Amino acid sequence: MSTPEAALINRFYEAFSRGDWATMAACYHADAQFSDPVFPALAGRQPAAMWRMLLEGAKSLEIVWNQVEGGQGVGRAHWEAKYPFSQTGRQVHNRIDAEFVFKDGLILRHTDTFDLWAWSRMALGPVGMLLGWSPIIRNKVRKMAGGRLAQFIERHPEYR
Repeated sequence: MSTPEAALINRFYEAFSRGDWATMAACYHADAQFSDPVFPALAGRQPAAMWRMLLEGAKSLEIVWNQVEGGQGVGRAHWEAKYPFSQTGRQVHNRIDAEFVFKDGLILRHTDTFDLWAWSRMALGPVGMLLGWSPIIRNKVRKMAGGRLAQFIERHPEYR
């Protein structure tokens, strides 16, 4: 049995798989909050800006999702992304667990969880293998990604 929450999760990932950042953005509540190991605290329009930035820069992105569950204002899914990391060209196969909280039929809170060390080994190669577990690399990845997002938002005032 499909619930409104599960249907919205599927709509979100269907849009993601098509590179349709506008539909993804429409799934979020105006007061949305997003968190993952790279972007730990996005709010308002920032999650939509992040997805647009990532999709516009993506090459050969493949998204699959399953284990969608939803009901009573919450939901979850497992999704995987395969893509070449833009900074190194190295192939990444990231496995992510997502949790959602809904309000007014839209995503209010979206939390993605994945192993940043595993991601850094794929994306960064030997440096990620040796240091990907460390706060130094985690903070550098966050700073670089946050800086890219800030620049993107600066060029796209609709996300301010």
